[in-house]
Order: sequence, then C-alpha cells, then structure tokens
Amino acid sequence: MERNETIGTAVETTLDGAVFTITLIDEANRNALSSALVTEFHTALDLAEADEAVRVVVVTNTGSVFCAGASLSERTTDDPAPLEADPARLFARILRSPKPFVGKIAGHAVAGGTGLAASMDISVAIEDARFGFTEVRLGLAPAIISVICLPKMRRADAGDAFLRGRQFDAREAARLGLINQAVPADDLDERIGEIVADLLLGGPKALAAAKHILRRVPAMDVDEAMSEMAQLSAELFGSEEGQAGMSAYLAKRPAPWAPASD
Repeated sequence: MERNETIGTAVETTLDGAVFTITLIDEANRNALSSALVTEFHTALDLAEADEAVRVVVVTNTGSVFCAGASLSERTTDDPAPLEADPARLFARILRSPKPFVGKIAGHAVAGGTGLAASMDISVAIEDARFGFTEVRLGLAPAIISVICLPKMRRADAGDAFLRGRQFDAREAARLGLINQAVPADDLDERIGEIVADLLLGGPKALAAAKHILRRVPAMDVDEAMSEMAQLSAELFGSEEGQAGMSAYLAKRPAPWAPASD
C-alpha cells in the first residue's frame, strides 16, 4: 500500500512497499538547502531509518531543479543556520545510512546540489540536467561537498571543475563519476525502477555491509584492510542472513528477503 506524507513546505515522502521516496518540493526556492528543507529532510530520514521494512530510499524532486545548493538568502544574513540544519550533517547521514540511497535526479543540480546528487549510492539524472561547482564565481569554494565528490573524481578533473566554476551536462557528470548515468527524461522512471528492483534482491544486512566497505576500504592500509575485511567476510558467511541466502541459492529458490514475484 502506498502512503504519502508531507513533512512541511519543502519535503514530502511516499512509502510504497519497501521503497521510501523523499521528494524535494520547494520549487519556489529551487529546492535550495535552506534551514527548512534540510530540517525536513532529516525528519524524512528519521522515518526511513526507523522503519525496518524500508529497504531502499529514493531521493527526487518536483520542478526543473533537483537542488540549487546553499540557500544564499539565508547565508547573507547575520543569523547563521542552526546546527541541525547544517547540510554537512545531512550528507554524512546519507553516506553512513545502512540503507541504499538512489538519486532520481529530475532537474538541475549545481553547487551543493551536485554534492547532494553525488552523496547517493546510485544516481541517474535526466540528460538535460545541469551540474557544476559554481561556488568560486560567488567568492566561495566547494568545501563541504569536496568530502563527497573528490573520492569519486580524478584529480585533474576535480581541478578543472572546482577552479573554473563552469556548469556541465549530466553526461559529463556521469563521466566525472559524480552520478552513474544520464538518460532521456522519458526513461528516468524505468531506469530507477530497474535499479530499485536489483537492490531489493540484496540482503538488507549485506547491502549495509557493502556500503560500509565502499566507505571504509579506500582510506585503509592494504594489510589493515585485508585483515578487517577477512573478519567481516567471515561474519557475513556465518550470519543468519548469509546462511539463508546461500541455502536459498543452492535450493534454487528466492532468498527470504526477495520480493514475491507476480
């Protein structure tokens, strides 16, 4: 059963089976990372994380802009955004969440919006979407989002994108590793559906472990990584979920967490 809930003025959520969708709806402000939007996004994440039935989180938008980055109108005042509305904490929650996040980028994503798109585990954008690290043209720098984006980019590409401040299309964003794929707008729903269907075939704890590996291993020494990952592998093989998955495979039946086929 599908259930919709409007969190406030900037975010609404939809729960459809095991798929929890967070939609940015603040079109008047181009879905900028305002205090309101970030706070409501955190509330949506609270709902998704508290529900064990939620297996996949999809983040998307209404209107022509996925996210325009920082709310400049708020940042030019003397009253700074409260800590709980800090985009850095929001990005960190997405990265650390055990649930897989899928970006359904149905509009432009510049500056902090590029960072939000890149924080997704898997993301697909419409071909017409524009991306870019435009901060330098405002006398700023892509500081917070560098933590997300730099590990995904070649040093030469990052230098060109960060320093020139130019915008580029979704195909270029995919080439740079910031998103996974650019597709025609008419194909976006189908492509996201395929990705979600694949994710639902993975064990919930296995997916959480895979996210941990992606975040942890690149920063580790080889010997340390081998030791820690060998221990993790043994734990997964011996886990209830791992045993159930392997038994189902050997018996040529679906894993217990797989959606029922029609």
